[in-house]
Amino acid sequence: MITRRGAASGLAGLLLVRHALAQEMPKPGKRDWAKEIPVMRIGLLGGENDADRLARVDGYKKLMESTFEVPVKLLVAADYAGVIQAFAAKQLETAYMSPAAYASAWLESGGDVVPLVVTQEQDGSNSYVAVMYTRADSGITSLADMKGHSLAWSDPNSASGYLIPRAEFRAQGIDPESGRYFGRTGFAGGHEQAVVAVLNHQYDAGVTWTSGVGDPAQGYTRGALRMMVDKHMLDMTDLRIIWKSRPILNGPLTVRKSTPASYQADMLAFHLALPTAFPDVYHTFDMGSGKGWVPVKHADFQVFIDMLQQEAAQRRHR
Repeated sequence: MITRRGAASGLAGLLLVRHALAQEMPKPGKRDWAKEIPVMRIGLLGGENDADRLARVDGYKKLMESTFEVPVKLLVAADYAGVIQAFAAKQLETAYMSPAAYASAWLESGGDVVPLVVTQEQDGSNSYVAVMYTRADSGITSLADMKGHSLAWSDPNSASGYLIPRAEFRAQGIDPESGRYFGRTGFAGGHEQAVVAVLNHQYDAGVTWTSGVGDPAQGYTRGALRMMVDKHMLDMTDLRIIWKSRPILNGPLTVRKSTPASYQADMLAFHLALPTAFPDVYHTFDMGSGKGWVPVKHADFQVFIDMLQQEAAQRRHR
């Protein structure tokens, strides 16, 4: 059945396609949608300390404000759940999410979230990988060596830092529950925090995300490791990568579905044009050296929704 809401989303889809083809930075000026959105509220996922997150997105925030002549308010969440819950409560219009966080937000908001774009990597792909890392001096060189050792998850709503590794370990016959294969598991509070915990000998290994392309000695082209290298928080010679996942679709830049279609179209046009028009702002905001952004649709993330529902079903049976 086609509802009024469905017809509206169809119109929005046409506008999004039209702007996607143009790839031009929107002309500066206040929009009609500002009557409904007098302040653009943008969510920032956890995984990095607050000061660094705010500094990293400052140029992006100022460019958004100067382009649309509307103030931007940043929600700096302590973890992924903060942004997910804010979307469900209609306290955000926009957020850059992980694929699993998007799936959670879609479920918790009753579908009131739309993916606009994902990063295209330097090799032309639009995916990243989860990696397991240990200290280089740990003597651990493979996943098999991890039996009986401790593992730090990054965040329960992270694809790379929790959901994908767990799913792949199970597929290999490894039970990831604490004490059944790994000696101990726990949540470190974010990707950056997990790396620090491993370096400080609090855990033997951790899992995080990386583009998987580029120079491993620099933390690859994008990802949590690359950000830490760039901030001089990490020397990659101190870590050893011992496992990589299959490719994972990059997380999307999202908007609430219930926002005006013109707002969604402006957000799409802005982000598609940003890498060429303002490359320094783009690379800083996009956490490394991506090639640009490409449009995506909700169906691309159905696998993550299915995964979350399976996790919920397994918890109910325990």
